[in-house]
Amino acid sequence: MPTVKINARDLVIQVQEADGKSWSQIGGLNSAVPNSGDNEEVVDTTTFDSGGYYEQEVVQRGATLGLEGFLLLDPATGAQDPGQARVEALATLVGPDSLGKVRFRHTLDKAWKIWTATFSLGEQGGANNDKSAWKVTIARSGRSTSEPVAA
Repeated sequence: MPTVKINARDLVIQVQEADGKSWSQIGGLNSAVPNSGDNEEVVDTTTFDSGGYYEQEVVQRGATLGLEGFLLLDPATGAQDPGQARVEALATLVGPDSLGKVRFRHTLDKAWKIWTATFSLGEQGGANNDKSAWKVTIARSGRSTSEPVAA
């Protein structure tokens, strides 16, 4: 079968709940941008023997996932979308408590990409005729892991 272009909107993104067993989808998103080069560090390895050409090696790999969308609240109860609420709870913590798990995949993927990560809230709100924006940057901490998508 030939390869096809995939829709960015078909990325499924979930955050692990405090019980460590269940996952909540993060709702209201209209942009999700994984960046596998964020927090990468290199060391200059250029020497006289390099003949005037720059040389480097990667000494640290990093990655982030930037999410943007709309703030979602239940008008009857005021409860926030469960995925957004969990992300916001993680974004208030420090030290080892600030680490949570996120998993994501495209609907065509056979496995989840799983990160232990930190969560940093971005700008929220908007102008006179806007819906309230909701933004977060998720930064991977350690190696990425994976697990098969359950049938």
